[in-house]
This record gives sequence, structure tokens and C-alpha cells, in this order.
Amino acid sequence: MSTAPGRPQASSHRSPQGERILASVQASSGAADLPLSGVRVVDFTQVMMGPVCTQMLGDYGADVLKIERKGAGDLSRSTFEPVHGADNPIFCSLNRNKRSAALDLRDPQALAAVKALIADADVVVNNFRAGVMERMGLGYEDCQAINPRIIYAVGTGYGDSGPYAHKGGQDVLAQAMSGVMHRRADPAVPVSVYPTALCDYSAGMHMVQGILLALLQRGKTGVGQKVSVSLYNSMLAMQMQEAAMIMMADSEVNWAAMPLSGVFDTQDGALVLVGAFKANPLQDICKALDLPDLSGDPKFCDLNQQFANKAELQALFRQQFASNTRAHWLSRLEQQDLLCAPVRDLREALVDPQTLHNQMLMEGPGEGQTCRFIGSPIQMSGAKAGLYRAPPRLGQHTQEILDMVQEQAQAS
Repeated sequence: MSTAPGRPQASSHRSPQGERILASVQASSGAADLPLSGVRVVDFTQVMMGPVCTQMLGDYGADVLKIERKGAGDLSRSTFEPVHGADNPIFCSLNRNKRSAALDLRDPQALAAVKALIADADVVVNNFRAGVMERMGLGYEDCQAINPRIIYAVGTGYGDSGPYAHKGGQDVLAQAMSGVMHRRADPAVPVSVYPTALCDYSAGMHMVQGILLALLQRGKTGVGQKVSVSLYNSMLAMQMQEAAMIMMADSEVNWAAMPLSGVFDTQDGALVLVGAFKANPLQDICKALDLPDLSGDPKFCDLNQQFANKAELQALFRQQFASNTRAHWLSRLEQQDLLCAPVRDLREALVDPQTLHNQMLMEGPGEGQTCRFIGSPIQMSGAKAGLYRAPPRLGQHTQEILDMVQEQAQAS
């Protein structure tokens, strides 16, 4: 992995407050000891799929240089007007541990500076449509010519080649095109958009995996390569079991439609039950719900019969669940070692004791308010992700990064 003068783990221009944030990370694992310390990433991404990838790299020590459009920046900076202060929560949630340079790449000097960064970088990441980077002279072949060791990661909607390569990609479109949107627990329920960005997050994590694999291979071969990830492929991969059933058995499986599983209303809220992974789960469910043992009834004696008579069976469950509180029924189900959980909203999950124990919440200084967001879901015994750079203001580090380019030129 490349090293060069002017390439510190944390900027020498960091504010005193920033130094304190960095120190808290060093106390737990040491910023220089993070797995990706010494890796430099030139980041052209925006919105979600790309930024969630580069944020994960930054969380674990990579020096992420976010190249943004001068005067406008990442589109997510203007997604929803902030209610309080000057910080946009959408942008902040995806862009910690990065430095921002605001540049007009139509300016030959700005473009030359970016190419100089790439010459000393390990990774380039973009999630533009096919052809955009090439038109700027920053396509894979261009960057490979500048730096044969470069890992060039591309995130697209459908692939960077093929019949849909030039189509605009977006999370909801990938849900629709891949079959994910069509899959639902109850076929009678109309097709609808899944409101959480499944595709963007999954593809972003696949991009992280691809970059790490390419870095490992470069350690063996000494040369870089191109890594391509798409929203579409990530959603197809998420359905690997269902796809195998169709291709190998000409049959469809719907895990959410199993007869002993479902969401059930109680007197004061809903719970979810998964009746599986036991020798006779129906018998245990009946014990928990104070029902007679229905597993001996010919209508419910095996899985095929349970599917055939699912409506009748679940009507019995619903009647019982409606007779008492959620806490009561969760306790009864857990006594039988059945898989169950309360159905909650995100506000409830954010204050749950397990969330706090897992250290899943981060906060740090922002522009006019404290930034609060979800941290890394990965827990490592030898390296702790942390907030050592607050989400940057647009162009906050432009001069710092240009000075670094100058230092590199003088040192070469």
C-alpha cells in the first residue's frame, strides 16, 4: 500500500476538537493500528451506495478524500432541509471519517491535481453512470495508466456494461427489476416499495468486500484491478435461495409465508413469531398459547397440511394473541424456546439497551449541532471503528489536499 510524504493518518490541520475525537479512537485501538491505515481512497461517490462503502473504509483507518462538485457537492447534502442547525442528517449519516475537496474538474489544474492524487492512491471509487468518468479522463484505463497498482471500484445500477449499462440506477428501481419488490409475505397485498434502502446498503457493502479482496490480491501480484458492483446484482444475490428453488426445482419459496410464522397483534402491540428449527414447533406454540396440541390433528399434522390449512391455523393463533399483552405472550413463547420478538419502530430500537451495549450510536461536533448517527455494525476485538473526523463541510479540506499534492510533487 502506497505511502508518501504528507500522508498522515489524521490531518496535521485538524482542529483541537478533532484531535480529541481522534485521541478517543487511539486510546481504544490506535488510529495507526486500524486495519486500513495507510490506504488512501480517492472518492468520487455521492448519494448512498458509494458513500456507505467509503465510510466503512474510513471507519477502519483509510484516508478518504471525497472529491465533490464545486458549489454543489454530494447530492445528499441537499436531501431534505435540516430542521435544526446547519448539518444535513442524510449527508452526515454517510460521510464521517472523510476529507472534502470541492473542485471543478473541467478546470485543467483541478483535474491535474486529482490525477496526482490518484498516482499516489490505493483505491478510486465512483458510482456514476457508465461513461461519466471516462469523459473526464478518469476511467479505469486512464487511472491504471497513471497508477498500475490502483484498485478502481465502480458502483452502478445494473452493471458497467451490457444492455442496461447506461440506464440510471436507483434503489427502488433495483428492487423492482430484480424481483425483490414483487416478493411479499402475502400475495394479496399490493406490490409496494420497501422503505429502507436495501439495495444501496447491500451493494455498498459488496463494494467494500470487492475492494478488500482486490487489495489482498494486489499484495500477491503487485498490480491493481477493476472492481464492479451493481444494485441489480446485489439484489439478485440476496435472493440466492429463492433463485435456486426456481432454477433447480421449478418451485417458489416464501420464507415470510410459512404457516407457523407471522406477525400477530396483541392487546398493546404486535409481535413476530418464527415457528421453525424445532422437532415439533406447533406443539410448543400450542403450549405457549394455551391451546390443545394441534400437531396431532390431521389438518395440521405435517408441513403440507399446515400450508393447506394455514388460514384456519393462524386464525386460532390470532384469537389467542389478542387476549393478552405483548409482554405476556413474548414471555410465554420464550419459555418454550420459540423464536419471537416485538415489532417496534426505529425510535424504540435506537434506545434499546442492546443497541447501547453494542455501541451502535455515534456522536460528534457538527455545524451548529451535535451530529448523531449509527456506527459500524462490525465489532473486532483488535480494532475499533470510531469517529475521528466529523462529516466535512463542502470543500473543508480543499486547500489542505491541494497542499498535499504540492508536497508530493516536491518530494518526487
